[in-house]
Amino acid sequence: MDTTPVSPTRSRIRAAWAVPTAAVVAVAGAFAAPPLLASAGSATLAELTPEQLLTRVLESEPQALSGTVVHTARLGLPDLSMTQVAGADPVSLLSGSTTLRVWSDGGQRSRVSLLGTASEYSVVADGTQAWTYSSSDDEVVHYALSPDDAARAEKMRATARPPADLPTPDELGREALERAQRDATVSVDAATTVAGRDAYQVVVTPRSSTTLVGRIVVAVDARTWSPLRVQVWGSDDAATPALELGFTDVTFAAPDDAVLTFSAPPGASVREIVLPLPDDAALAGLAPSDLPTSLPDDPADAPLPEGTRVTGTGWDTVVELSDVDVAALVAGDPGAVAGLPQVDKQLGSAGAQELYEEFAPEGDGPGVDLDTVALYEQLTTPVEGGRALSSALLSVLVLDDGRVLVGAVPVDALRAAAGE
Repeated sequence: MDTTPVSPTRSRIRAAWAVPTAAVVAVAGAFAAPPLLASAGSATLAELTPEQLLTRVLESEPQALSGTVVHTARLGLPDLSMTQVAGADPVSLLSGSTTLRVWSDGGQRSRVSLLGTASEYSVVADGTQAWTYSSSDDEVVHYALSPDDAARAEKMRATARPPADLPTPDELGREALERAQRDATVSVDAATTVAGRDAYQVVVTPRSSTTLVGRIVVAVDARTWSPLRVQVWGSDDAATPALELGFTDVTFAAPDDAVLTFSAPPGASVREIVLPLPDDAALAGLAPSDLPTSLPDDPADAPLPEGTRVTGTGWDTVVELSDVDVAALVAGDPGAVAGLPQVDKQLGSAGAQELYEEFAPEGDGPGVDLDTVALYEQLTTPVEGGRALSSALLSVLVLDDGRVLVGAVPVDALRAAAGE
């Protein structure tokens, strides 16, 4: 990896810093969450059926791109204007508007920068390596596999083959549409323009009268079939989206190689963290041969980690975790994290431990410098038997008996699910 500075001055280097993984994954993840399908018609766009549109999206190749993404959250959370979150760090995504610069080669190389008023938090990914940089702390953290593990990872990637019975994009599209229509109506709004590009616009409206989600609208680029914007409305406000993530400008072309090449800013400290690649037996355990070939009709029928329970269906689904030491988690105790379902093995490695401590308040930082206890107190309110977080789209109920319930439903619905 070339460590030559991208530009001659420190300020210009930092201005050029950036990230895409978070933004691209967020946009793609939001698109994929509920099946977002549509038929659209306009004077300029050919009319497509929902199945045809989803198939186009599933068949599309990852796109190289450069662009600016604006994330706006109006979740109704308490004011988070404390000094610890005033800079450019992921916690700023909880409220207000945040700007991200995004670059990707459509493959393994990407860069995303979260821009604050006077600071920047960036992530650069390149195959089996990644870097984070916080201008507030002027520190680079380099995550990488050991040389032997990197060679193993490259070999596995080169020889990996999809299962012979993998569904085609058309089959996946039909199944996704059928599942979406069980719990929501899928309608088509007028075609629109996002970042100067023609886009199909899809509206998914949950049938539930209980869920906090009013509707979701996704704009899909009419040429590349990439998601350009995701908007989520709460059930209490039909005028303004509670959550919005979309490009304000985008170019679908390979970015300059120098943009995707990491260069530590002059004077910044660099901390190296070697992450372990599980051995072959452990990897086989992570992907057992008896995985189900389709999703269960009822979430309660899905195999769940010990201590996890799912109640309700569709948009009213509530997930309950038991025996959670919330106080220890908030205080940044790695042992409490290890006690969560399915994470004990990850924290058994030194690399994963260091990765956790990167973001924990007791670690040797910098990561996100937060008073997590104060943040927890600020975000939650006391309720009988515990504390609750209530937002426009999601609620969390933390009970004194160690149970934590989460769902896109009001807190009262969580209390009912808990038998309170």
